[in-house]
Amino acid sequence: MKSDQEANPKKATVNRRGMFRILGAGAAATVAAVPAAKASVAPDQVRVAPQNAAAMLYDTTLCIGCKACVSACNETNNLPADPGFSKHINNIYNAPPSLNSSTKNIIKLYKNADNTEWSFVKQQCMHCVDPSCVQACPLSSLTKGAHGIVAWNGNQCIGCRCCQLACPFNIPKFEWTAVNPKIVKCEMCKHRLDVGLQPACTEACPRGAVVYGTREQLLAEARKRVAANPGKYFDNRVYGEKEGGGTQVLYLSHVPFTKIGLPELDSEANAAKVRTNTEHIYQGGITPLVIYGALLGVTRHFFKEHVKEAEEEKAKTGLKEQL
Repeated sequence: MKSDQEANPKKATVNRRGMFRILGAGAAATVAAVPAAKASVAPDQVRVAPQNAAAMLYDTTLCIGCKACVSACNETNNLPADPGFSKHINNIYNAPPSLNSSTKNIIKLYKNADNTEWSFVKQQCMHCVDPSCVQACPLSSLTKGAHGIVAWNGNQCIGCRCCQLACPFNIPKFEWTAVNPKIVKCEMCKHRLDVGLQPACTEACPRGAVVYGTREQLLAEARKRVAANPGKYFDNRVYGEKEGGGTQVLYLSHVPFTKIGLPELDSEANAAKVRTNTEHIYQGGITPLVIYGALLGVTRHFFKEHVKEAEEEKAKTGLKEQL
């Protein structure tokens, strides 16, 4: 017995050729409609810090690692202590090893292999001028609100954790053990700012290693320190002024920024790059229409071919073929 292809070779050949012809035409039309994605950011996609944006400046040369800021953060945000290593000695310390679902702010120690170079470093949300987490969130549960603070809204969150993947600083943390988990991150004590107070960590610091002010004020202060002490600070620059499009938490460090966990970022925000490339790819909705048209053309062509073959089969056998 002959196979269907052997009995009707024209049927198989037409379908195959038709498929490649129409799909090829659709692909060509789609490619023609989509220019190559550009690495540079479109000027209209650049974000700037809001006027009087709330900010913090941390200076590694002033920090003594006392962790008063960590305790103050936990207290004002009603976060439970994380005993960390002291679990083995009756939980006597609040000693989290890193940021986690009960720790929004932490002091860590960097030191090199032979102990000739070391530094404390404070870690918390950087409150980026153009945050990747906000851009990545599909339901806008993370927003940049009053004072430019990046805040989380649990009523919108679906727990997808896209924010965790998008953040170049690895800041947002997920409550893995909670029945109704939250995304946990520093919100710069916005409940305190709303009543005219400063963040708990800056208020608690006994050395002024971390200070609060507007971004403009603190950039001016950081530049003043750099100018007054040439060579004291790494590269004589302020981390966060331009990195990743700018941040509202600024750093001065006597050791390379990468050694204290701050990544090398260019001056263009990842979020702005995404918006720019998306705009190029979608072309104001033209590209989806082109793709839809190509798929519709393929479907219509093969349906017509099927109808034609069904009619031919009916003429030969007298039996109506199901469409």
